[in-house]
Amino acid sequence: EIEAAVEAGKKTELDINLNREKYIPVAAEGAMLYFMITQLNAINHMYQYSLDSFMLYFFKAIREAPASDTVEERVASLRTTLRLAIYTWVSRGLFEDHKLVLLSQLTFQLMARKKLGDDVEFIPHYFKFLVSPSRRMGEARPGVVAEWLDEPSWNAVQGLAALEGDEFARLPSDLEEASGRFREWYNHVTPETEKLPLDWSALDKEPFKKLLVLRCMRPDRLTVAMNSFVEQTLPAGRDFTECDGTLSSLQVLDATFKDSLPNTPIYFILSPGADVVADLDQMAVTYGFPKGEKYHNVSMGQGQEKIAEEKLALAHKQGHWVILNNVHLMPRWLTRLEKILDTFALDNEGRGSHEDFRLFLTSEPAAGIPIGILNRSIKLTNEPPTGLKANLKRAFCSFKPELINDIDSKQRSILFGLCHFHAIMIERKKFGPIGFNMMYPFSLGDLRDSSVCLANYMENASGKIPWEDLRYIFGQIMYGGHIVNDFDRLLCVTYLEFYMRDELLDEMELFPFNRDEKDATFMSPSPTTYDRYVEHISTGIKGDTPIAFGLHPNAEIGFRTDRSEQFFLLLQELQPRDAAATEGAS
Repeated sequence: EIEAAVEAGKKTELDINLNREKYIPVAAEGAMLYFMITQLNAINHMYQYSLDSFMLYFFKAIREAPASDTVEERVASLRTTLRLAIYTWVSRGLFEDHKLVLLSQLTFQLMARKKLGDDVEFIPHYFKFLVSPSRRMGEARPGVVAEWLDEPSWNAVQGLAALEGDEFARLPSDLEEASGRFREWYNHVTPETEKLPLDWSALDKEPFKKLLVLRCMRPDRLTVAMNSFVEQTLPAGRDFTECDGTLSSLQVLDATFKDSLPNTPIYFILSPGADVVADLDQMAVTYGFPKGEKYHNVSMGQGQEKIAEEKLALAHKQGHWVILNNVHLMPRWLTRLEKILDTFALDNEGRGSHEDFRLFLTSEPAAGIPIGILNRSIKLTNEPPTGLKANLKRAFCSFKPELINDIDSKQRSILFGLCHFHAIMIERKKFGPIGFNMMYPFSLGDLRDSSVCLANYMENASGKIPWEDLRYIFGQIMYGGHIVNDFDRLLCVTYLEFYMRDELLDEMELFPFNRDEKDATFMSPSPTTYDRYVEHISTGIKGDTPIAFGLHPNAEIGFRTDRSEQFFLLLQELQPRDAAATEGAS
């Protein structure tokens, strides 16, 4: 019997080891993700992540991964769920310009490790060229090419043609022989979506290689193309590129709060125009933490250290909430705060703080913030998202579905138009001096206040919509209150004259002064339900175009080129310092 039990034990141990080995890819994926996010501090000091914080979301992903019938399916499910859980956690604390950098790094790391299937090929020297293209000087541009392609782009094409292997060797001669067709592709508003001429059209099936051609000839379109590339290449790619796209800032805060623990502060990294306290005040009411009683707000500055420590001691014992605003103004005191939090964790015979205790911190990005505080915190940013579609979706989704569905159909249409106006005002800032003469801190607070005024006016209106009053309130007070330049004010008023009119109540073109551009149109829908509005935003706006703002299509070339160069500089910061390390990753 003893021998049989020993044999059975050995067999069980062998089975356990065999099953454990099948889950090694999940552990390897977790290790890759952790080391990848720890590199983000090369981009910004605020991006600090501890192993303890990572493991919190690692185990959450394991719990939430869908059940599967086989071990292989379970492993695949765990890896996909883990990727999205970690990306969601980290991206909520990243500035908008850095989210695509992280997504691209994740995609290329998985490609290099052959984790995205055999048909997704990673070629190290192509990747190196994409990040930092080598330009080959000397060979003059042919006359027919010089008419439309500038010299730096031609030199980049020469550099691409000279890469190891001969895959792109014919590109310079093809540019000369089929100059007209390449010129037509080059001049297209969205060349990344168009087939290249000649046999190069086959690159549509190899999007990684098509990125190289865009890098040479249309670098201004690279960030848009990279977003599409990630979406196509990553499993469930759209869940990453549109992460939290239908959530309001309050819903994101609420989801983050549910992930938090008494010993994990929620850290708001501030940006111009962000009003995080309004969301926090609203959430405090929802959870039964009235301001001044169980919810304490302290604005940090000289002499506030003692008050902050008293509120923390009280909240730690009695389970209150504390928000410390602008802690970047007190860099020396933050080292003491770190020690206080360590003491709290060991208090009550090791049980730590009261289970309801929560600490919220706000600050601008600053190098003086202790790494220990950043490591233990769940970080949140509240920047407007990138792109007109994302901004419109965020604006519209900031209102509760029941509010949208319950209001009068006319008010619903006007509110949708107001959300579109808000998205236009936010996103127009990306054009720099072409957009506005100054940078203005428009925010969702302006939209919320405008919606309250709209509701009041519509309640008191006797049938006729007071368009003139609404335009004045929105253009001269709510949004106009930020504006100090006369031409910018004129622009704001002109937009409102276009949007706020009777045609908005039915189907109306929302891209101002659109000259029958087939690929650049967006209609306001007839009054419908909340879900239908969200669906209309998702399907109606095909892509970003200056035409949406009443600008010339070329207006975006400058800022997109700058954004592309900045993107690749940041991506380069995350790469190993030597080629051998890069190749070794594959």
